Amino acid sequence: MTSEQRVVVIGGGLAGLRFAARLGARGTDRTVTVLGEETHAPYNRVLLAEVLAGRYAPEVTALPDPGPVLRRGVRAVRVDRAEREVHCDDGSVERYGTLVLATGSNPVLPPLRGLFTPEGRELPDGVHAFRTMDDCLALAAASRPGVRAVVIGGGLLGVSAARALAARGAQVVLAQQAERLMERQLDADASALLHAHLTTLGVEIHTRCRVRGLTTAGAAPRRVTGVELADGYRLDADLVVLACGVRPRTGLAQAAGLEVRKGVVVDDRLRTSDPRIHAVGDCAEHAGRVYGLAGPALEQADALADALTGSPAGYTGTRALTRLTLAAAGDRPFDLASFGEPVPLPGDDVVRLADATRRTYRQVVLRGDRLVGGVLLGELSTVGALARTWEGDEPLHDPFHLLTDDGGH
Repeated sequence: MTSEQRVVVIGGGLAGLRFAARLGARGTDRTVTVLGEETHAPYNRVLLAEVLAGRYAPEVTALPDPGPVLRRGVRAVRVDRAEREVHCDDGSVERYGTLVLATGSNPVLPPLRGLFTPEGRELPDGVHAFRTMDDCLALAAASRPGVRAVVIGGGLLGVSAARALAARGAQVVLAQQAERLMERQLDADASALLHAHLTTLGVEIHTRCRVRGLTTAGAAPRRVTGVELADGYRLDADLVVLACGVRPRTGLAQAAGLEVRKGVVVDDRLRTSDPRIHAVGDCAEHAGRVYGLAGPALEQADALADALTGSPAGYTGTRALTRLTLAAAGDRPFDLASFGEPVPLPGDDVVRLADATRRTYRQVVLRGDRLVGGVLLGELSTVGALARTWEGDEPLHDPFHLLTDDGGH
């Protein structure tokens, strides 16, 4: 086996393992090695909120066993493009003919007073990001009825964490700097319904609320005791969850001299500025866009496996749909879906159906005869038909038909 036939994947998450599986299924003469930094068996990150809520055991999130192609607990520390080598933290070196970066993303740690000491980068006890299985298990172990938890960030990640902690009986406060929850995915009315729903679950919500810093006690280790807001108000806290978004992991690519903007820049064949190196998933930037969602990561992985086995088709982008399940009081489901451009531009048409009794809300945005976005809350029986119409960019002549329960049948 020559090094030209060796494919090395840096990243043992959803995108990296999907690519390895698809390439292996093509029956090529290439061998694949996946370097996975985490020691856990591979898992579906999308389900971590369900583990934190206590609805799923951690093993339910397991991805299919990739077998010996995966080296667990191994971190790539340097890419030598001239020698086509990946150097790892255990001293090993992997030679490659093709290299795939599937390094994912890191949680954003905001510049809060008291988050770090001048001497180090250790988070205080009780302060957690919410990105990995280790984060999830640590939060679950610290969560108990009556514990005071502050979630900083009201996007998809923060809403998921707040709901999960409330399900464990924590006293949850959610602090959102923007004027409404999930402002990137939801219009104002949908966000208001989500706000009301979380309130029924016991979550106290503060919007237009900027966090200035943390208060801590002790020295070694420090422990969080509260959260300071910009207006001087202080929230007592035993737990703080940093849910301020994620940032593509591009350090290896930058150090190797690859083109990096928001993410590692790739073309329609998922090639970086070095044609022997590709990137997929959260770390990749295609046509100026970094997705940060599971659906696009899987599509990119499949497209790259096709490209490396001779398919002429390229990756042209993904029309991504965001979906979230929020358990309601009495176990009545309250689901959420958002796609495309849910907030209309001047000149767009809007069709909205709302049922206060059933607590459902459906809105679609039309630009001419095309469906360009929408948001649904409460019950999602029509989301499949709407998503197919949107993804296919089909002319839409009767939007009310797709917004009703029998629209897809």
